[in-house]
Amino acid sequence: MSASLPGNRDLPASQYNLNTYWGRVKQSAEISDPRTLFVSSSGLENAKKLVSSYKQGQANVITPELWRAKKIVDSTLHPDTGQPVFLPFRMSCFVISNLIVTAGMLTPGLQTTGTLLWQITNQSLNVGINSANANKSTPLSTTTIAKSYLFAVSASCSVALGLNAIVPRLKRLSPTARTTLTRLVPFAAVASAGALNVFLMRGEEIRQGIDVFPTLSEEEKAQKEKDGSQVQSLGKSKKAATLAVGETALSRVLNSTPIMVLPPLILVRLQQTEWLKRRPRITLPVNLGLILTTSIFALPLALAAFPQRQAVSAKSLEEQFWDKGGEDGKVEFNRGI
Repeated sequence: MSASLPGNRDLPASQYNLNTYWGRVKQSAEISDPRTLFVSSSGLENAKKLVSSYKQGQANVITPELWRAKKIVDSTLHPDTGQPVFLPFRMSCFVISNLIVTAGMLTPGLQTTGTLLWQITNQSLNVGINSANANKSTPLSTTTIAKSYLFAVSASCSVALGLNAIVPRLKRLSPTARTTLTRLVPFAAVASAGALNVFLMRGEEIRQGIDVFPTLSEEEKAQKEKDGSQVQSLGKSKKAATLAVGETALSRVLNSTPIMVLPPLILVRLQQTEWLKRRPRITLPVNLGLILTTSIFALPLALAAFPQRQAVSAKSLEEQFWDKGGEDGKVEFNRGI
């Protein structure tokens, strides 16, 4: 994120209004734009220099080139560390990384071994994404990551295998209804284990708290730019961490819902048509196309559900922060994505 680069002058968080849902959707679409994955190391360095030049007062006008540079920086660098997020775990790679895994989980007629392998693969990817994009003010230990991974894998496999065993026994349902429910089993496993994965992977944040900062007024921002001061953390808040992790877990469920529900339901209907019955070999490409199309639209809508830089009333946190709020008595923190 551009906030991690040196400089006292704040670059606007976005060219869109992040106080509105659709403004955040547009911003999320930029952060998750797969085209930024093709930016070279030199391109990233040039983008960082352009953003830093503005933040250090060497450039005074926000140009289209500056917005493009900010887009590259925001989609590549972690807001807390300023280091590039490992490419497969960036939000800009989310659709691509999840495409094959999701297609595997949604493959019709998966047996037990296939179900287990794809659930394990999915949770492995989730662990990487959650760890790489978490709030870094509270580091995760290797032991915590390993325990979280094992719990999440156990949960997803248990749900998937349990429901796969239960659905065929529902004799009162029609064959079509049982087929539909079977196709939705991966969604139940992914949604439940995905939310659990976030809480497990970022549980240390809830136990120790995350850094919160006072919300600055325009006058305070101008003074900060003038004297070169940095905004200091007010301390670590467990309540802020609980809110951040909870919202992130919910956004994961919101993202997986359309991706894991719409393609299998549409595919069930298409498989009943003469067109697909005569062309069984294109079932997989059709499935991939449905998942890809849904993912492209679903990800920005889910990421935009909550602001990444969250501002809340200081009085909604621990008592130690009540009299430390900034503008309008608010404090802010990085929610993570």
